Amino acid sequence: MLAPTFTLPNQNGNMISLEDYRGQKVVLYFYPRDATPGCTTEACDFRDATPRLNGAVVLGISADSQKKHQNFIAKHELPFDLLVDDTHEVSELYGVWQLKKNYGKEYYGIVRSTFLINEDGYIEQEWRSVKVNGHVDEVVAALTK
Repeated sequence: MLAPTFTLPNQNGNMISLEDYRGQKVVLYFYPRDATPGCTTEACDFRDATPRLNGAVVLGISADSQKKHQNFIAKHELPFDLLVDDTHEVSELYGVWQLKKNYGKEYYGIVRSTFLINEDGYIEQEWRSVKVNGHVDEVVAALTK
């Protein structure tokens, strides 16, 4: 399946388009919120795995603001862009903006998911409702097979 294309601002307000990375593999991961325990672990796992990603570009997407993304990147020395999807448009395109339940409350939010997009712009593999522990190792394995 062809990956839905998009253009979103990164942490610095620069517009980033998926099309910019045609010819490269892209690890596109959606996560609920900056600076929460699971999201921090996942971001740091991607950071630490960078040498094992075989040159794949990592892009993180959440509904957080540029400022929150800037702080999150600075605090954890993340070497990749975090994109702002505050209208949830891209999250909806990828089917990750869903009704969630937590402690008896229902609300819409991003369901943690990752998409491996090949050099031609097709989704090569997807992981939905991701559990953080061991996830980045699964992505690395998919990139090295």
